[in-house]
Amino acid sequence: MIPVPRVLGRPVPLPLVAWLTVVWLLLWGDLSVGNVLGGLLAGLVVVWLLPLPVQDSGIRLHPVGILLFVVRFAGDLVVSSFRVAFWALRPGAPPPVQIVEVGLRSSSETVAVLMTVALSALPGSLVLEANVRRRLLVLHVLGVPGDAQAVTRVTREDVTRLESRIVAAFGTRADQEELR
Repeated sequence: MIPVPRVLGRPVPLPLVAWLTVVWLLLWGDLSVGNVLGGLLAGLVVVWLLPLPVQDSGIRLHPVGILLFVVRFAGDLVVSSFRVAFWALRPGAPPPVQIVEVGLRSSSETVAVLMTVALSALPGSLVLEANVRRRLLVLHVLGVPGDAQAVTRVTREDVTRLESRIVAAFGTRADQEELR
């Protein structure tokens, strides 16, 4: 963890000061030395007068894991988009729909949130309920043919692989240990 510098005994997080300076410059709409210095001063005053509590987000960035997650997730987006387009454009009966309960292996709220966002971003799937205490997601899955047991098994395997990729990309050591 990067040490936070202190001004008159109060912590001043430099990334937040930098972000506030960027916002200041965007509000003024003019890049000049005076605006940059004014933004830095305003940022320093704001973070010094109104300190935020220090919280751990529960996210760690693992570049190789992020790359693998992004590549695989992009592929999943393409495949699920084509699947939904196929079901939308084909004449005949509506696509099969399943409601599937899937257990999470991680107890992390951060991982549960990332899982919910990732699954809801995929066309043809939607998280209906997320219960972090019970480690349970309830999914609405569109257009996966087959009997209910086979769809449930395949969906659970897909969600388990997605959870592994998310933890490999963004998980803490504790999250990674839970999946072993």
